[in-house]
Amino acid sequence: MTDITPNIPHEVEGKVALVTGAASGIGKAIALLLHARGAMVVAEDLNPGVEDLARPGLVPLIADISEDGAAEQAVSLAVERFGRLDILVNNAGIIINKLVVDMTREDWERIQAVNATAAFLHCREAVKAMMPNKSGTIVNIASYASYFAFPTIAAYTASKGALAQLTRTLALEAIEHGIRVNAIGVGDVVTNILDDVVEDGPGFLAKHGEAAPIGRAAQPQEIAEIVAFLASDRASFMVGSVVMADGGMTVTAG
Repeated sequence: MTDITPNIPHEVEGKVALVTGAASGIGKAIALLLHARGAMVVAEDLNPGVEDLARPGLVPLIADISEDGAAEQAVSLAVERFGRLDILVNNAGIIINKLVVDMTREDWERIQAVNATAAFLHCREAVKAMMPNKSGTIVNIASYASYFAFPTIAAYTASKGALAQLTRTLALEAIEHGIRVNAIGVGDVVTNILDDVVEDGPGFLAKHGEAAPIGRAAQPQEIAEIVAFLASDRASFMVGSVVMADGGMTVTAG
């Protein structure tokens, strides 16, 4: 894939962004791209590897986003370090591969805590920080699994469906304050999210992505490009959208 980054202007120049799940995969690509486009970034992740992203204007934060107070801490860090918050990207997510009959309550609640509840809490705190400025954007990383049914990942699909609906509802509440909320329904992306589920997570996703009409899985940078667009003024008329970036999967018969 051709690297188109050098030809794009600094569309988020001077803005302050918070990206969750930023240590690897899609989150890392988003944090680095927003920074390259001129934003100051707080990169939040439970994985200590997020510290490798540290550089001027990009501050790592090691935190479990599902814990009480994590959202407040992350938003406060962005405001204290950079003076404001303009962009929130709720990217962090986990998956458990179990049939419903084999899934424990703890399995279910852990998925919802990370994928849905933590996103809600970060949205709530971000909107509070953005309201005085009468501007801001939130981009939630949802999934084509919000619309497709897949055996063994019921908790994940439910959490992503919740995130899509949170996006739509919050968009109606926040727009009166000048804050736009949108989401991306991502398809198969070559990341390590399945490393605890299969032996070669990225390889599995690359192979699975071949079933899409486009014939391949996405690379994290491709999703980051859409985030940068939605976070920029170029997407000024987009409110409550769930933009599908799934290689055409949701327009097939299944």
